[in-house]
Amino acid sequence: MATVSTYVNTAGKTEEQFNFYAKVFGTSITTLLRFSDFGMDHLPEEERNGVMHIVVPILGGHLLMGTDMLPSAGHQVRIGNNTTIQLEPDSREQADELYAQLSEQSTENSGGMADMDWGAYWGTCLDKYGIRWMINFPNAQ
Repeated sequence: MATVSTYVNTAGKTEEQFNFYAKVFGTSITTLLRFSDFGMDHLPEEERNGVMHIVVPILGGHLLMGTDMLPSAGHQVRIGNNTTIQLEPDSREQADELYAQLSEQSTENSGGMADMDWGAYWGTCLDKYGIRWMINFPNAQ
């Protein structure tokens, strides 16, 4: 079944931020993956233990997800990349359709949908209205 969640990019405080949200909503973190879990030894030492992906349920089954931005990769948190609407479509074809439409006149994008190391078919874009979208079909492989 297709789902929608919200994705938050932070400047190195993701774990602290999501512990706060878990407390506010009376839930707990359900997923916590670090960059080091994926063998990203090329990162500076202070970034290796950063949060690659975190999930906390909030209200009505809505999931809040997040990641630490990586200064070593030139990432800077700013309006336009700090919050993303994440779509998990029902099929690879639907993922392609959503990406094609949302990325029309896009000012920033991932260059198209692609198979990722974590087993998903993934792409992201900043639409012509300045809203960031992430399309993640998790059962791609």
